[in-house]
Amino acid sequence: MKTKKLDGFMKGVFFVSALTSVLAIILICIFIFAGGVPFMVEYGVFDFLFGQKWTPSNTPASFGILPMIMGSLAVTSGAIVVGVPIGILTSIFMAKFCPAWLYKILKPAVNLMAAIPSIVYGFFALQAIVPIMRNLVGGTGMNMLTAIILLGIMILPTIIGLSESSIRAVPESYYTGSMALGATHERSVIKVVVPAAKSGIISSVILGIGRAIGETMAVVLIAGNQPIMPESLTLGVRTLTTNIVLEMAYASGSHREALIATAVVLFVFILIINGTFLMIKKKGAR
Repeated sequence: MKTKKLDGFMKGVFFVSALTSVLAIILICIFIFAGGVPFMVEYGVFDFLFGQKWTPSNTPASFGILPMIMGSLAVTSGAIVVGVPIGILTSIFMAKFCPAWLYKILKPAVNLMAAIPSIVYGFFALQAIVPIMRNLVGGTGMNMLTAIILLGIMILPTIIGLSESSIRAVPESYYTGSMALGATHERSVIKVVVPAAKSGIISSVILGIGRAIGETMAVVLIAGNQPIMPESLTLGVRTLTTNIVLEMAYASGSHREALIATAVVLFVFILIINGTFLMIKKKGAR
């Protein structure tokens, strides 16, 4: 009798927990879309999304966010180029090639990287990467390339951790069967084990992209934050997230509504990323 009551109580706890998560997402969607979509319709969706001037203090004000959209896409794409190959190769090494003594050092180090606050990454880049960029390419050193390198580093723990777990989850019979057929250790890992873990590796990449496109505090310190179209890696860039955080504190009226509408665009990007992830997962399951 007590067991049945406990089971019923725990079911209720699980249901309330799941319901709370769903309600939180619904409330976030309502707040963002209710605050941003009316402004986009009033200002003009095309003018808002494809306008290249962001001058909220002028009369009349301009709220074109295309430079920020392109800046987010450029910085995120660069971070993928930097972080994904390093992350996946590191996870393969840790899962199948790393000596036990070295693994005891690398694993806590990767976990520590995931626990470091983003603002600390930003200060690190400000003190270490920015001076190097200043000496190499000139200018202030706060540019798109600096932001790409930093984000590439920041997405490493996500990609490494999830990819390694996926590789280790592949049944050992896959590896031993390949070895029994005469394949080398390296070939068995690269040609058999890693493809079998493809779904999990892709999941890690998608989550890494989500972190890169949503990162704010680290990027705001080192990206230059210029609301212009990204034309060169050595010029400053402003992303959607940094645009919101830089101006929300003093924005009011149409300016504030434009920033909330910017959050709508960012939210849609995240939905697209998650939708892509689900489609890939379904194809992998088939």
